[in-house]
Amino acid sequence: RLKRSLRKTIAKFIRTPGCEVRIDTAFRQVMQACASTPRDGQHGTWIVDDILDAYTAWHHLGRAHSVETWIDGQLVGGLYGVGIGRMFYGESMFSRRNDASKVAFAHLIEFLTDHHFGMIDCQMYTDHLASLGGREIPRTEFLARLSALTASGSPRTLWSTDPLDPAR
Repeated sequence: RLKRSLRKTIAKFIRTPGCEVRIDTAFRQVMQACASTPRDGQHGTWIVDDILDAYTAWHHLGRAHSVETWIDGQLVGGLYGVGIGRMFYGESMFSRRNDASKVAFAHLIEFLTDHHFGMIDCQMYTDHLASLGGREIPRTEFLARLSALTASGSPRTLWSTDPLDPAR
């Protein structure tokens, strides 16, 4: 459940001219922004050129996806991850404007819920993700859910948000 303050932020973002949320329109840019975002307690990034190239190739195969927030044509926040079956693995997120990554994450949650995904693996527990509803679950529960969700089909065209896309 989204906090009331975040719901207000999302509503304001959506109503503001020039603001939009997109899916899969700037995958590599999102990864590059995630790689260049400084993180407390971390020096450098795991998103090196080989990883960037591998995930971009995976994106072209329809497995890795990005959710992006844009203001006046500029990428200001977003996240990327991998979808397998009805499971999504969040890899990294960034924000160049207050709450831009939260807006992207909330959009991802809505999108995944609408398409019957069962879980997002955030990989790390943080206060930020907890504020968005993230929680730890026991390993046995995770493995059972993982097995069921990855066995479910997830067609590549699911990620298309273009209503004119003939594959939808």
